[in-house]
Amino acid sequence: MFDTLKMKLWQKNQFIPDIKNAPIREQFRGLPKLDDSKCEKCGGCANVCPMGALSVNPLKIDLAKCSLCGACQRFCKNKAIEFTNYYKLGVDSLEKLIITQEITPENYHKKAIEVRKEICGIFNRSIKFRQVSAGGCNGCEMELNAAGNANFDMGRFGIDFVASPRHADGIVVTGPISKNMAYALEDCYKSTPNPKVVVLCGTCALSGGVFKDSMELNREFIKKYHIDLFIPGCPTHPLTFINAILDFIRKK
Repeated sequence: MFDTLKMKLWQKNQFIPDIKNAPIREQFRGLPKLDDSKCEKCGGCANVCPMGALSVNPLKIDLAKCSLCGACQRFCKNKAIEFTNYYKLGVDSLEKLIITQEITPENYHKKAIEVRKEICGIFNRSIKFRQVSAGGCNGCEMELNAAGNANFDMGRFGIDFVASPRHADGIVVTGPISKNMAYALEDCYKSTPNPKVVVLCGTCALSGGVFKDSMELNREFIKKYHIDLFIPGCPTHPLTFINAILDFIRKK
């Protein structure tokens, strides 16, 4: 008992106290910052982008496709493209993931997620998810697992993953949705009681990622059902995921 108390005194609180304003390393790549006036329209940045997320007329980045690899930033000597470490990237529609030079962290987050009253009324204190890995590489899955550890501790906000869709309020989908997982994903969706929330997490889930041209994908689920929340990243950072969910269920 005394050893436990000594350890607690030495380690102090491990969790991040203010999850909405948590510090993050400068090296983290989050929301891009674009300056079209510095762009020479050479198209080189678009050519080096492995995801096809960039276009130069005008200069814009599609965060649904972007893996945040930074290849475009390294290529552009004029610094027309830079990545900030702003991590609150979740949105309620794919259109809001198109980043132009007008987008700043302030106006991006302000309009990113429009909270519906019925969502706040039902899930404002607690929301439980069944996570479905639909052919992912396990990167996003590991970050979602980290969201529940002692540092991020999303459980203190009532956000948890459960073992069965029948115990869930919604599903979190990661991965590009392979043919082999398409039926299982739809079965999970139908097994989740109404009203339910659907969240796409990670570049692969949002756009197919590096697998977007594969014949082994079946992404009809995305077209068939309403998606409530889109959370970009490759992989998605725990702070990005937690803040998106909090903004969705109880925005202040």
